Amino acid sequence: MTKTPRLSTRNIATVHDQKLERGEGGELHQIAEADTPILTTAQGAPVSDDQNSLKIGARGPTVLEDFHFREKIFHFDHERIPERVVHARGYGAHGFFETYDSLAAYTRADIFQRAGERTPAFVRFSTVAGSKGSFDLARDVRGFAVKLYTQEGNWDLVGNNIPVFFIQDAIKFPDIIHSVKPEPDRAFPQAQSAHDNFWDFISLTPESMHMIMWVMSDRAIPRSFRFMEGFGVHTFRFVNAKDESTFVKFHWKPKLGLQSVAWNEAVKINGADPDFHRRDLWQAIQSGNFPEWEMRVQLFDQDFADSFDFDVLDPTKLIPEEILEPIPVGRLVLDRMPDNFFAETEQVAFMTQNVPPGIDFSNDPLLQGRNFSYLDTQLKRLGSTNFTHLPINAPKCPFHHFQQDGHMAMRNPVGRVNYQPNSFGEGPRESPQQGFRSFADAEEGQKVRLRAESFADHYSQARQFFQSQTAPEQRHIAMALTFELSKVETPVIRERMVSHLLNIDEGLAVTVADKLGIKKLPAPADAAVTPRDDLQPSPALSIIENGPNSFAGRKVGVLVSPGTDISLLKKLQTAIEKEGAVMEVIAPKVGGVEAADGTWIEARHMIDGGPSVLFDAVALLISDQGAERLIGEAAARDFVADAFAHCKFIAFTPGAVPLLQKAGVDHEADEGLIPLVDAKAAKAFVETCRRLRLWGRETAVKL
Repeated sequence: MTKTPRLSTRNIATVHDQKLERGEGGELHQIAEADTPILTTAQGAPVSDDQNSLKIGARGPTVLEDFHFREKIFHFDHERIPERVVHARGYGAHGFFETYDSLAAYTRADIFQRAGERTPAFVRFSTVAGSKGSFDLARDVRGFAVKLYTQEGNWDLVGNNIPVFFIQDAIKFPDIIHSVKPEPDRAFPQAQSAHDNFWDFISLTPESMHMIMWVMSDRAIPRSFRFMEGFGVHTFRFVNAKDESTFVKFHWKPKLGLQSVAWNEAVKINGADPDFHRRDLWQAIQSGNFPEWEMRVQLFDQDFADSFDFDVLDPTKLIPEEILEPIPVGRLVLDRMPDNFFAETEQVAFMTQNVPPGIDFSNDPLLQGRNFSYLDTQLKRLGSTNFTHLPINAPKCPFHHFQQDGHMAMRNPVGRVNYQPNSFGEGPRESPQQGFRSFADAEEGQKVRLRAESFADHYSQARQFFQSQTAPEQRHIAMALTFELSKVETPVIRERMVSHLLNIDEGLAVTVADKLGIKKLPAPADAAVTPRDDLQPSPALSIIENGPNSFAGRKVGVLVSPGTDISLLKKLQTAIEKEGAVMEVIAPKVGGVEAADGTWIEARHMIDGGPSVLFDAVALLISDQGAERLIGEAAARDFVADAFAHCKFIAFTPGAVPLLQKAGVDHEADEGLIPLVDAKAAKAFVETCRRLRLWGRETAVKL
């Protein structure tokens, strides 16, 4: 006799603030209010479950006949004209992927068969919530979508810079995005999650709590695309020539290490240069400093999956690297910008279902829904089923099919035969040996709308993430939550979020509640599964713990004045360039200044247009007479004050001391202020900059 599945614990948690009744089997059911309309499809059919897509068994694949999910995603995919619904603001580059060694033991994917082989690639980075015209430094998830033009078809690894996601089932994707987008009655805020709708949804969705810790962390304000990780998010499968399956999770590790910015700094960068990330990528590639990432994979079998504390099909969970070390398998290099932004970056079509033979899917319900949705999205966005005819989307390997005609067709079959089978011996044929074969996993179970009980722990990994952060990073999370929730106008939403934070970290909850003026702490939110406190911190989850120990790829802003010592400037430039960093000169006027010896120093920026937020460290090469002029300019004082407040390392000549003092900075305040007198001091300054920031200063300046 088949056992009736229980109501999902996820559903219990979702409606924890609504009226409930308990059924005969102990299940909780929402009590429908008499004046509350019943949710229906666009055709008027009442909906029984809007939280779970239809599956074969609680952990099985999503069923194609789920008309409610299909309609919901179909409409969502077609909401924007003409830009993407999500990830609208993006920037891309061409490059290649180079395989280290053969992975034939795990996968038959052609890209992993030959050591040293290079596969053409195109990568698009993006923000999620903002429109095409929004700014780069929004606090947001970053898209990290990679198209690999393999010899057996295109492989799209459509990931993010965060390894988990807000929701467990794709049927909720329209809801999470609707909530974070500008509120529909007022069309703001733009590219901001700090508003009622978003936090109302999040506070009613406990499965989002792990992701919220990531999005409120410094991961959501990266310094550069070049300094952030990428993740495939979901569990995929490798399938080898023997049709044996190995589970796999994909990671992209930046060669230049991880780095973020301070929130106050991000706000000012958006004002000074809303294209900051775009400009950074453009300048790096144009100057020959090609960004590079290493692909690493976590490989595991069914036994590991069964023994792991959490469900590997749950996209709100990760496998800590300390438990399963990612293995390096190749490198991704970006070495060429598009010839035309629209033709390539804007028209590129990524789809999670684009996989070559040897790469396969798991039953992750979010991945299953994405596979269903993306093709629909591209049809709407690009206007034709023939979007694969566009050069940026076309395979670079031979391809043959019977698809024909349609809007804007640029290729069609030649000859009389456009079908198969045919008796004329014409046209392509399928190949059971070479063609894509899905892993023959055994599936059984009732056809149900149900969330697996193994998905029910929503707080333990959120706690682990927070406890894995350094003290400055934990402080930033508290500051981010405080800022975001301070913009929420509905008190009960703020209190509901604090009730969730109590299940993650009591100190965090108390700090946020105090900053928000919540006098009495609410009770902890009902947890479907009691949060665990025995998960060990994972240093791999910290940005500060995974810095580069190098200043390569970074940028120093050097403020000069009339009378600057040109010899010292050249010595500093030599030290910076030897490190692999870049120096840019800022002057009172954009043309530059005359040095002490009469030579002319060209400037890249004028002081009003080159604030210190644009640089990773600053140097003040100012003469005595130059300081007299600069201390009267607000932009110069802000240049110094912001660099100090944002915990940057500051080198200075004796002539700059009056400017430091006028900006409220004691030149002996801490080790991050470094006197600059000769080549040895210049070298020492650059070596100190390898630490990137002096975060210990933050508590003193109270950002």
